[in-house]
Amino acid sequence: MESRTAVFKDLCIDAVDPRSVAPFWAGALGLTAEYQDNGDAVLRGSEPGQTVWINTVPEAKTVKDRVHLDLHTDAVETLVGLGARIAPVQDDEDAWTVMEDPEGNELCAFVRRPDRVPAYKAYEVVVDCADPQRLGQWWADALGVELKSEEGKDWTWLEGVPGFPMQAWVFGTVPEPKTVKNRIHWDLYGDVESFEARGATRLSTMPRWTVLADPEGNEFCVFPPPADAR
Repeated sequence: MESRTAVFKDLCIDAVDPRSVAPFWAGALGLTAEYQDNGDAVLRGSEPGQTVWINTVPEAKTVKDRVHLDLHTDAVETLVGLGARIAPVQDDEDAWTVMEDPEGNELCAFVRRPDRVPAYKAYEVVVDCADPQRLGQWWADALGVELKSEEGKDWTWLEGVPGFPMQAWVFGTVPEPKTVKNRIHWDLYGDVESFEARGATRLSTMPRWTVLADPEGNEFCVFPPPADAR
């Protein structure tokens, strides 16, 4: 395990209409929605890492998301009541239900007893990839944690990621390649040059952050560490 390059900051979800998507995700995650003058929304919880930005984009969803969230819920019907749809294709052997948010973004619902549902209901972030061992190890090194795996399983995962408010960060195998920009991405506090030295690709430089892509093309944004963390 190498020295850490970054810590988790927050999540971002693209939406054509944030005002239709934000109420769903606020209710589904147990967060409070605030609306910005530019039409975007931000969802906030009790910890900084629980922040989720709902950002306006012009393009609608066209393909299966390569990044999705797994959620704790007391019932599938609770998410339906908030505006989700049950996806048409399910695997009866799965311990979860595949659903879609109001703009079609996939999510997986894990039903718990009501007393086992936490206040912040995000359980895992899941990244589709061609090689979960290689990509998972790349992120494990960048975030300074150990890559977890289980023999015979086609996924790997991270636990204890600094600043990360969920139980696990999962990398799972899929056959299809990445073709469009991810509609869910993560923001980090870190050093851009260190990421580039590890093999990240710089996509654009903004006034406050830099957009990079990991070795499989997943976009993420890197912000300078807060002044009090330096």
